[in-house]
Amino acid sequence: MADEFINIAEAKKHFSELIGKVAYAKKRLVITKRGRPMARLVPVEEPVHHLCEASGWLEENDPFFEAIETIVADRAKHRPRVLSDRENR
Repeated sequence: MADEFINIAEAKKHFSELIGKVAYAKKRLVITKRGRPMARLVPVEEPVHHLCEASGWLEENDPFFEAIETIVADRAKHRPRVLSDRENR
């Protein structure tokens, strides 16, 4: 989908309308200042790539997975200092 360009002065005047175009019509807008791109408005629903979707990078027995499991286990045991301080009062 091609981006639509709009200058910042027009974007200020019609911001609410532009948000509607982005949210409901799935338009992508580039806001410019003196002809230079400054910001992009895109729909929230655009696909976000997450690390958990990665595949094929590591073997199943890679040490990375053991390190991650250790970190997660240690994090589960962690007791926030704020809670520990309250219990010691």
